[in-house]
Amino acid sequence: MRRRWKHMMGMVAAWAIPWMASAAPDVVEPKVIVVAGWENGADTGDAPGEYQDWVERLQLTQIVPVRGVPQILRRNADGVYGIVLRHGTADLMALALDPHFDLHHTYWLFTGISGVDPHVAPVGSVAWARWVVDGDALREIDDRTIPKGWPYGLYAIGADRPNALPANANHYGSVTDVAELTKAYPLNAGLANWAYAISRHATLDDDPDIARRRARWRGFPEAQKPPRLMMGETLGALRYWHGDARTRWAEDWVRLWTRGKGLFVMTNEESQTNENTMRLLASLGDIDPARVMVLRSGSNFSMPPPGVSITQSMGDEGPGQALAFDNNERAGAPVIAELVAHWDRYRDHIPAASAP
Repeated sequence: MRRRWKHMMGMVAAWAIPWMASAAPDVVEPKVIVVAGWENGADTGDAPGEYQDWVERLQLTQIVPVRGVPQILRRNADGVYGIVLRHGTADLMALALDPHFDLHHTYWLFTGISGVDPHVAPVGSVAWARWVVDGDALREIDDRTIPKGWPYGLYAIGADRPNALPANANHYGSVTDVAELTKAYPLNAGLANWAYAISRHATLDDDPDIARRRARWRGFPEAQKPPRLMMGETLGALRYWHGDARTRWAEDWVRLWTRGKGLFVMTNEESQTNENTMRLLASLGDIDPARVMVLRSGSNFSMPPPGVSITQSMGDEGPGQALAFDNNERAGAPVIAELVAHWDRYRDHIPAASAP
């Protein structure tokens, strides 16, 4: 009986070993993943969205299936990947949880268009972020009923007035430490500085129609200049806000949470959710948070120009979109090329540079 049992176990083992070997997934290690938020129509060959210029110019011709969401990931022969978040941050989670991918050495480039602050830059400009600042979770009082002396009715949870950091967790859910209420998520500043240094000689495009529109910004010298590359923070908020008062709030909010070190430049609706997801994946050991970069480009201003009503200006991002898509890729491409060309160096050693 014992001999027969051993024989049966041997047969099972002989069957199981090749099955287990064939079941083990082939693991690939992307060098760089370009992350885009959305695309118009097809990924190639039509009017571009945030993804198409990257797909066409980096020749991301091969579609790579991701478990559960097969049409979101592409790659080229150099190990550069691109992902379009058709289902939001759920696509990032799906990619990280797919055993076919090892993301521990992968650099991430989060791209996209934004509203740009006319006090600091014109439409078509591109900014490398050192912080992603969350503009979602806060306290709000109707501006028509705010206390005298308040600039607006938006202020931090745990604070008692605008432009003040939290002093009391105030029994906000399970929060017991005010540090948990932070809304500034620092990126790897050394890597951001390095990326800026690599890309600062990139030639950004301009557009005659956008140049004519810039002339309306009397009293805003930075808004009247041609597109430029710079360092500056991105503020993410799900609500699509617009106007002079909210731009003032955004400037103050970024300055507050970065302790005066950050500069509000770009506003969009998804950077904060993307960064929160990456922080979660980092806490689970799935990605290296020190390899995350954020590059945003301005498609429209965050407030109307002088003499234009806010309702006319709200959502007026169409004319500047193509320029913003174009310049975003122009600024980011040299960084990707450098990482790929010297992968033997950058795989294990993250580049860094001092502040410009």
